[in-house]
Amino acid sequence: MTATASHPMSKTDMRDAFFGALYDIAAEDPAVVVLSNDFGAPSLDRFRADRPRQFINAAISEQNMISMAAGMALAGRKPIVYSIASFLTLRALEQIKVDICVMGAKVMLLGVGSGYAYPADGPTHHATEDIAIMRALTGLAIWSPSEPGVAGALAPMIRDLPGPSYLRFDRGKWPLLGDLDTTKGLRVFGQGSDVALISTGVMVHRALEAAALLADKGVAARVIDLTRLKPLDGAALREAIGSATRLVTLEEQGAHGGLGGMIAEYMADEGLLRPLKRLAIEDHHVYAYGERGPLHGQRGLDADGIAETVQSWLMDRPAYLRAAG
Repeated sequence: MTATASHPMSKTDMRDAFFGALYDIAAEDPAVVVLSNDFGAPSLDRFRADRPRQFINAAISEQNMISMAAGMALAGRKPIVYSIASFLTLRALEQIKVDICVMGAKVMLLGVGSGYAYPADGPTHHATEDIAIMRALTGLAIWSPSEPGVAGALAPMIRDLPGPSYLRFDRGKWPLLGDLDTTKGLRVFGQGSDVALISTGVMVHRALEAAALLADKGVAARVIDLTRLKPLDGAALREAIGSATRLVTLEEQGAHGGLGGMIAEYMADEGLLRPLKRLAIEDHHVYAYGERGPLHGQRGLDADGIAETVQSWLMDRPAYLRAAG
C-alpha cells in the first residue's frame, strides 16, 4: 500500500478502516463478535444491521462488558470490545486484569480516542495514561497505529489472536504513511543520524512534520513509528535506531510510564548508551477546551515546538560530557 492522497483509505477514519476489514472477516467466521457499550459508529451500523447475531450492545456497563467478552473468549468466541479509550482502560481496569489477562482470554480491546482526541470533553475523556496503565498488565499486547491503513491491517489478528490485546486508535482522518511489517511492529522514515524521533499513534505525524523543519535547519533526523508497544521487538528497534547519535521520544501521554519511560527501560536493559530526551505531557490535567492543535502548541508538542526543543537540545552538550570537562 502506498501513502497517496488519492488512495480511498487516506480519507478513512482508523475505526472505520478496522471495522471495514472486520466486516469481511466476520462474514467468514461466525465466532467473531463485537461488543459495544452503547458506543456506535457509521462503519459499525452496517456490521450491526447485516450481522445482528455478531453484535452486542452491552449498554453503559464497561465492567460487565469486559466480563462478558472474557466468558465468550473462553467459550471459543472471538470478541472485540469497542469503547472510548479512557473509559475502557480506567473504568474496567480490574476486569481487564482479572477476567482477561489472568485468565489468558483471547479478547481484542479496541479503545478509540487516544490522547487528546476528544479535546472538547475535558479530562474525563483524555486518554493520556492508557499506555502506562495497559503496559503494566501481564500478557497484554499493545498496538498503537498511526493511520487507517495500519488500523485496517490489524483486524485479521482476530482470526488467531495469540492472547489478550489492546488496540488504541485515534479519531479523525489521517494520511497514509506506507506499509508496515507487523512482525516487527515498527517502521522507519528517513535515515538521518543526528537524531531519531521515536513516536507512536498520530504523534508520528507531528514527528514527521518536525523532522522536515529540522532538515531545513541542517539537522538530519529519522522518524520511528512504533506501532507495537508490547511486546517490543528489541532487535528491530535497535536496527531502526541505527547510527542516530541521540534519541527523542514524542508522545501525547503523561511522561510517567508512557512511551518515553518504555524506551528508557529498553535502553537501560540493552546497555544502549545514547542521550535520550522525552517529550510528553506535563504532570497536570488539562481543563482548557478547544481544538487539539492549540492544546499541542501550548505544551510544545506541535511541530514548531518539537523542532525548536530538539534543535536546542542537540546544541547542548550531554551532562556527562559537561561533568567530564
